Amino acid sequence: MTTTTRWKDDIVILAPTGKIIGDAIPELRETMTKQIDTTYTPRILIDLEHVRRMDSSGLGLLIHAHTAVRQRNGHIGVINVGKHIRNLIVQSRLLCLFEHFDTEDAAITALSSRH
Repeated sequence: MTTTTRWKDDIVILAPTGKIIGDAIPELRETMTKQIDTTYTPRILIDLEHVRRMDSSGLGLLIHAHTAVRQRNGHIGVINVGKHIRNLIVQSRLLCLFEHFDTEDAAITALSSRH
């Protein structure tokens, strides 16, 4: 798994590719932690368009990222959530935890307006 990191306005966009499972978790955790820790009030958008699968460990990583961002008074959102991942989030009753946006532009606008 690889993760592309880019900035748009003051929002960091993380775009993992592949599967967020098992051995791939530490790499993505390190990337997320680095972005969260280097920003006073992090605003992060996770683009899941190229993620084919996620297991409970991957879901746990997203929950950890959400908690870390909120502790720093930041905001985190997701876009391009596929059917499998959406079902995992719904079945885990965590849908309300993740702010979901239909497009990158909508996410950037919403996250940029939050301080």
